[in-house]
Amino acid sequence: VQLQASGGGLVQPGGSLRLSCAASGEVFNINVMNWFRQAPGKERDLVARITSGGHTEYSNSVKGRFTISRDNAKNTIFLQMNSLKPEDTAVYYCNAPITTMSHEILDVWGKGTQVTVSS
Repeated sequence: VQLQASGGGLVQPGGSLRLSCAASGEVFNINVMNWFRQAPGKERDLVARITSGGHTEYSNSVKGRFTISRDNAKNTIFLQMNSLKPEDTAVYYCNAPITTMSHEILDVWGKGTQVTVSS
């Protein structure tokens, strides 16, 4: 079971990026899926999360600018990031506790995708 994130890159302040994260392997069920980020020299922080029912939560720093969404049929989440600021620069990670076909619950992390906001 793994999570694969994509969509990072370099963008100017005020620009937009869309991240994707897809789960693959022997996935039985995923309830909550999360986006975290880690800037250089800082701790990894929660950015947004979404449940299988569509309930969302955001950190105060991204509320109103970022939107998390989900395609349950494809076990995929998205993070639409608008009005990007230099302080959004970080490696973005997706994460989820995943119930496997053998009914183990694994805390799975993707490898991360770099987002750089700079002029």
